[in-house]
Amino acid sequence: MLLLNELKEKLTKRQKIVITTHFKPDGDAMGSSLGLYHWLKGHGHEVDLIVPSDYPSFLFWMPGQDQVIVYPTNKQKADQLIENADILFCLDFNNLSRIHDMAPSVRNAKGTKVMIDHHLTPEGFDDFRHWDNHAAATAQLVYDFIVNHFDDRSAITPDIATSLYTGIMTDTGSFRFQSTTAEVHLIVADLITLGAENWKIHEHIFNSSTENRLKFLGFCLLNRLEVIPEYNTALFAVSSEDLKTFNVTTGDTEGLVNYALSVSGIRLAALIIDRTERVKLSLRSIGDIPCNEICSAYFGGGGHKNAAGGQSTEPMTQVVETFKSILPKYKNLLT
Repeated sequence: MLLLNELKEKLTKRQKIVITTHFKPDGDAMGSSLGLYHWLKGHGHEVDLIVPSDYPSFLFWMPGQDQVIVYPTNKQKADQLIENADILFCLDFNNLSRIHDMAPSVRNAKGTKVMIDHHLTPEGFDDFRHWDNHAAATAQLVYDFIVNHFDDRSAITPDIATSLYTGIMTDTGSFRFQSTTAEVHLIVADLITLGAENWKIHEHIFNSSTENRLKFLGFCLLNRLEVIPEYNTALFAVSSEDLKTFNVTTGDTEGLVNYALSVSGIRLAALIIDRTERVKLSLRSIGDIPCNEICSAYFGGGGHKNAAGGQSTEPMTQVVETFKSILPKYKNLLT
């Protein structure tokens, strides 16, 4: 593994740098990546941000997002940049399977691989690691990387502060999850001091829904919410036809699972979506119910204790039945 002093030494000279993050990037993925992007650009490096897929339109306002390269639409250029990079920063993921078709290019790249992440069980493809599974967000770790590892708080511009605030805000559910510690509040307070306009960020993220998305949300609440009171569990099962009916686009299902968790008494919530080629599953929980264990053991996924995801090639009806069949095994935690 590369030592911190060795990485600092490399970054004293102009480097060709690629930043990437996971498939279907969320607010933390884009916030941490753009925050780091602006910091590295500010120090004179040649930086490109490449994402493995499209991302939600409610993130299109973020500073610098117009410079993002979307891998499937510009594969040749992206592969060349990855191959020629001196350093590759891998943010908000720790397993190359999370970047899908980009994985071979990144794995085979000769450049130094730096991982900044807060998910469990790193794969080990990295040369330098800034990792803490107790961190609320990868954006929090980027702040720590800049301020504490590099003693460079003075270089945090309003664009960097805005990006990092966005990442922390979204990954903590607007600061309501258990991961929101006193340290997190101190960090976001500092980011506001450094130029993040918190109220504007909230408006961009939460008050920019399309009419279709709101109608889809209403439809799901009325027709797709199922409550299983004996296990304090609720779920949404959304079909591929539902997605077509409401012209659902990337980001439109974001946060839907939290509505199931918000039902009084519910301790475990699931969002199961038929994406045609596979069924995707997102779990959220309260307390000691291990979403990551359930997703890892039964749905080929993983994540955090209270927020995890998985997938299956089985029909959606079978995935729903499998999920329900698991509940008795966790009855002591659920009830």
